[in-house]
Amino acid sequence: MGSVSHYFTKLGVCVIELEADIKEGDKLTIKGSTTDFEQVIGSMEIDRKKVTKAKSGQSVGTKVRERVREGDEVFKA
Repeated sequence: MGSVSHYFTKLGVCVIELEADIKEGDKLTIKGSTTDFEQVIGSMEIDRKKVTKAKSGQSVGTKVRERVREGDEVFKA
């Protein structure tokens, strides 16, 4: 569904480059070499504006409960 392109440590926010559409409430699985957890999307932002849906090809920021790394894969659970 996409991959992590950036992680803001102090905010606990990651940027996901989307390859599929997503919306608030979708359950995501984030996997990488040291990352493996599931989380429901609580809120998303595009260019610092809150959105409820995002389309393939967009970059969205969302708060995550665990640390992620650039290149981690994101799947719909």
